[in-house]
Amino acid sequence: MIEKKEFYINGAWTAPAAARDHEVINPSNEEPCAVISLGDQADTDAAVAAAKRAFPAWASTPVEDRIAKVEKLRDIYKRRGEEMAQAISLEMGAPIDMASTQQVGAGSWHMDALIKAGREFHWVAPLGDHAPNDRIVHEPIGVAAMITPWNWPMNQISLKVAAGLIAGCTMVLKPSEESPLSAMLFAEMVDEAGIPAGVFNLVNGDGAGVGSQLTAHPDVDMVSFTGSSRAGKLISKSAADTLKRVSLELGGKGANLIFADADDKAVKRGVLHCMNNTGQSCNAPTRMMVERSIYDKAVETAAEVAQSVTVAAADQSGNHMGPVVNKTQFDKIQDLIQTGIDEGARLVAGGTGRPEGLNRGFFIKPTVFADVTPDMTIAREEIFGPVLSIMAFDNEEQALEMANDTVYGLTNYVQTQDPARLKRAALALRSGMVEMNGKGRGLGSPFGGMKQSGNGREGGKWGLEDFLEVKAVSGWPDEA
Repeated sequence: MIEKKEFYINGAWTAPAAARDHEVINPSNEEPCAVISLGDQADTDAAVAAAKRAFPAWASTPVEDRIAKVEKLRDIYKRRGEEMAQAISLEMGAPIDMASTQQVGAGSWHMDALIKAGREFHWVAPLGDHAPNDRIVHEPIGVAAMITPWNWPMNQISLKVAAGLIAGCTMVLKPSEESPLSAMLFAEMVDEAGIPAGVFNLVNGDGAGVGSQLTAHPDVDMVSFTGSSRAGKLISKSAADTLKRVSLELGGKGANLIFADADDKAVKRGVLHCMNNTGQSCNAPTRMMVERSIYDKAVETAAEVAQSVTVAAADQSGNHMGPVVNKTQFDKIQDLIQTGIDEGARLVAGGTGRPEGLNRGFFIKPTVFADVTPDMTIAREEIFGPVLSIMAFDNEEQALEMANDTVYGLTNYVQTQDPARLKRAALALRSGMVEMNGKGRGLGSPFGGMKQSGNGREGGKWGLEDFLEVKAVSGWPDEA
């Protein structure tokens, strides 16, 4: 049993103020794999106070020196990548090969993008030719609370921490209590990189405890949160009393529009994308909308692809799907699959219960529903599991209307060979991101959504801007 009961506060590993043990469960076998501590108000206060004390010196550190520290952190992260993959795989169930490539790789990828953005960013810039002695200055907002989820732990921690460090903020990280081991390993890397004491702090806890304490804390200037829309609303209300900035990256219900002229691999690509990370991605394309003339063939292909996806324990090597993170998620997904059946959707792959041969662990059958209608529960709620809903459309206008008929607006997808249609769809879809014909977003592209998918952007220069204040200065002296 791994024991990691200390917090990282003011540059040192620190015992919790009070003993509050919390078991971390291995989702592949439902057995405890580690014990951590959950913090209380005294721990939160100590971490925030350390960050507040460290802020003036870190904010005044030249940006090139801040970037150099993040470069060193990235290099350590890459060197210790296998340790990180093992931690992520154990705590949240990502298959070890996927953890080594996608999960760990996301962290270094984002750090690379933020380092590039930091070097290119205009920290002090002229307002314009019409005002030669006006400058726009970008300064760190202050102490940032960073609350991260369990599904892509390093993806989210790197996006927040690297951006905050380069921007000149100090911070308190509260990782998910479901995936704390990777975050504590990351804290070791921060320490090894020589980030000054108090700049980065980590306190484990749950949302009701440390999470709420951070969002309401008067000495926290900003909350950067990734998680559910429900929690995002609560955080916004809690933070309102102190008028702190709140940046939210929340849920999604991505539509994948597949037109009749889509390439031959569009359906397969969509199914596998939906099932990636066991469906536990806010940007998963979980609503597949198919032009009616190719609908029957698409349903057949989707069912075949889902049935070809193997499911196995996270520690096994191979290209398979692992478990979902915990029993709460397992039960929720099972209930929603049953709801889909009860509401009349046609089950063409998967269904309730564990996959054959797996009687322990939080494993879900890769599931596909056809003939889903927009009013069905599975078409409206974020399932956060390997469940795909397929529905038909008759024309472009209807497809776009169906895609936008959701409270979410994170990522939508379009598959067509018609350039004009691609452009029309990209502009008409109400989402923060649109990916077309399987082409992923480039290094430093902003990640974030509209509507109940959130209000911030992470990654690249937009990720830096989330942690910066804008100061307008007039009467700037002429250059000597």
